[in-house]
Amino acid sequence: MESAATDPLTYRDATDADVDELVALIESAYRGDASRAGWTTEADLLDGQRTDPQGVLEVIRTPDSRLLTVERDGRMVACCQLERRGEQAYFGMFAVSPALQGGGLGRAVIEEAERQVRESWGAREMHMTVITAREELIAWYERRGYRRTGRTSPFPYGDERFGIPRRPDLRFELLVKELG
Repeated sequence: MESAATDPLTYRDATDADVDELVALIESAYRGDASRAGWTTEADLLDGQRTDPQGVLEVIRTPDSRLLTVERDGRMVACCQLERRGEQAYFGMFAVSPALQGGGLGRAVIEEAERQVRESWGAREMHMTVITAREELIAWYERRGYRRTGRTSPFPYGDERFGIPRRPDLRFELLVKELG
């Protein structure tokens, strides 16, 4: 019998019916004590929410945007936002269930996301933004072929839809990968 770690993954676009489950998955990966089970937590940097039902619905319903859900044994285990931006695609809202982090699931999801935007949209580059203080996460993306650009943008201080910062120096940096 196959173990849960080797059961095949199923990829599909999210629907409105998935919103509550997606919000719970994303929150569990980034905020609060549950997120500390994985290594992608932002709990030391931000309090409050990571997303909300309206934010997830916007991604699902926006033209040229998809929220890719990843399931194993009928259970949602990961997700990511893919947005078409001309010859580039944007990768965001990436979440892997904290209990499953560190086992290669995140790598499989990002590889599938890159394949899909290259084949479906003809994207030549994948772009993403990462909080600059997340050095371990940035290093993980660099090992996957992403490069730091040095181009930063401010964190949206005062907009609690993105969380409540625990420090005053948060910024996002653009990471880019050529998809070939």
